[in-house]
Amino acid sequence: MKKTTSHALAASALILLLAGCAGNPTGSSMSGMDHGAMPTGSATASSNHNAADTMFAQMMIVHHRQAVSMSDTVLAAPGIDSRVTGLAQRIKAAQDPEIEKMKTMLGTWGEPETMSGSMSMPGMLDESQLAELAGANGVEAAKLFLSQMIAHHQGAVESAKTELRTGSNPEAVQLAKDIIGAQQGEIDEMRLLLAGL
Repeated sequence: MKKTTSHALAASALILLLAGCAGNPTGSSMSGMDHGAMPTGSATASSNHNAADTMFAQMMIVHHRQAVSMSDTVLAAPGIDSRVTGLAQRIKAAQDPEIEKMKTMLGTWGEPETMSGSMSMPGMLDESQLAELAGANGVEAAKLFLSQMIAHHQGAVESAKTELRTGSNPEAVQLAKDIIGAQQGEIDEMRLLLAGL
């Protein structure tokens, strides 16, 4: 009788031990549980988003692409002040990687890169404004680029501030903060450049 009871207790202890190991693959208590949960936690955090995050990324990709295109246009124009071409190169260098980052975020979320339907984003140039920039050169092109890009950046800052108020994904919210900081600095720089041309 005692032997049977001992065997039953040992079996129960073994079952409890195995159940504990299954719940915690690392076999350790506190730190093991934290490390074991990290990959799942990270994946959940990165894919956790709302409609505002999706719209922000989709719209900002389009917005950034136009800024890169505007920069290419002024870089190809003759007689542009070197301070303006330097700024255009920096805008391209900053915004190309951000486009890739937003495309990756949307892919992680299972969202398309382009939005269904049409929504205009603040600061976007229309075809006639882009054509005007493409047809200009020298000081005229530099001034036009700066004035258009100031308005363009202001639109991006406005959209990024909306993301801060309404977004939920930490990575998207951080990107919005980065955009506000970088582009507000460039707006200030462009205003000074414009005044000096």
